[in-house]
Amino acid sequence: MTIEKLRNHADLFIRIPVGFNLIYGVFDNIISWDRMLEFKEFLALHQFPLPLLCAILSVYAQFICGILFMIGWKIRYAAILMIFNFIVAILMVHVGDPYPNVFPAIMMLSASIFLFLKYSD
Repeated sequence: MTIEKLRNHADLFIRIPVGFNLIYGVFDNIISWDRMLEFKEFLALHQFPLPLLCAILSVYAQFICGILFMIGWKIRYAAILMIFNFIVAILMVHVGDPYPNVFPAIMMLSASIFLFLKYSD
């Protein structure tokens, strides 16, 4: 197999770990209502309107988009949702945080922008 053929699959090195990280980061909220309520309280502390609704939407969006990234289906639509999700996270939660604390959200945003630009579903 030539390097040119391998380049066609280079995005797997973004899609798989980013998708896995999205799923891993919210799975506890899906299997435990108490963890979802903790996330709701976290969002309430950061002045989110309707924090329970925001928690549920964010958790399930990340979970579903993580799956879509990993299986390679409707990637562009998933990326749009994650771009919105992580812009909101950075602006509402991480403004004023030290850079190392913001970096994971920046990387998820950057990966989502990359996938949005790469795919034309």
